[in-house]
This record gives sequence, structure tokens and C-alpha cells, in this order.
Amino acid sequence: MKKVLAIIFFATLLSFDLSAQSLEQGNSRFHAFGTYGLKWKNVGYGGGIEYFFVDNFALKPSFTFIQPNVGNQSNFSMDLRYYISDGPSQLFFLAGYSQTWENTQPGDAGFRKSYKGANVGVGTYIRLTDWVGLNTEFRVQSQHPREAGFRFGFSFPL
Repeated sequence: MKKVLAIIFFATLLSFDLSAQSLEQGNSRFHAFGTYGLKWKNVGYGGGIEYFFVDNFALKPSFTFIQPNVGNQSNFSMDLRYYISDGPSQLFFLAGYSQTWENTQPGDAGFRKSYKGANVGVGTYIRLTDWVGLNTEFRVQSQHPREAGFRFGFSFPL
């Protein structure tokens, strides 16, 4: 089943116009990123899809796998982005919902915890070529572990 979903995902990805990088309604981008937390110094990796539902406004659901010193963590975020500039370098503000799952003792089912909260931040999208851009953002999350951090990675227009 996972192979079928992966094939469908990549076939859909290849069917889009890879030259659309404007902030117009209907455009979308795939994001692959790394993350670094400033308080606990946890690193992670993840991905997401950004969809422009109106000009300059985008919704971006993303999922992140975090590598803490003990156990494991994952995070889902649904962010609303507002782009204040257009062109090769685009500045945006974000606000959204975030949920973190944490298991400090993997293998023991009773130790899984879930935290819900909000996140806010600011970031940039810098066009590198017609088919790839650099995405950086600084964000603060209100739920446990209440950590400010950086996300950095690449974005591919769909």
C-alpha cells in the first residue's frame, strides 16, 4: 500500500507545472526542510505542501520528525502564511496550529504524550532557479517544549 501511495504522490508531483513561483491563487509548493530548536537543541526533518488559496495567502500543512536525546517526537503544523513581498525574494509572516507527540520511553505504550498549541513566525522564500527555492523561517511554538527554532530547506513549485 505504501508503494502505491508513493507512486501516486510522485506521479502527481511530476504532472504539475514546475515553473510557477508566483504568489497567485491556485499555485502550490512542496517543502523539504530541516529544523533546529534553540532551547533543547533538537534537530529534525520534515516536509509539507503550501497552497495559495488567494493571492499572497497560503495554507501550509507540514509534518516534522524530531530527534531528541531521549525517545522520539513528531509534530504536525497547519500554518497560515501571508506574503508581504513578491519577486525573487519573498518575505512572509506565519501563524497557525501545532500538535506535538512525544514518547520518552519508546516501546512502552503508556508513555506517549500529546501537546496542542499555536505557533507564530517570520520567514523568507528565495528563488534559486525556476524549479527550486530556498525557504527559511524562524518560529516560536506555544506548546511543550515551548521552543523557538529555525526551519531551513528547499521548496519546489508544483
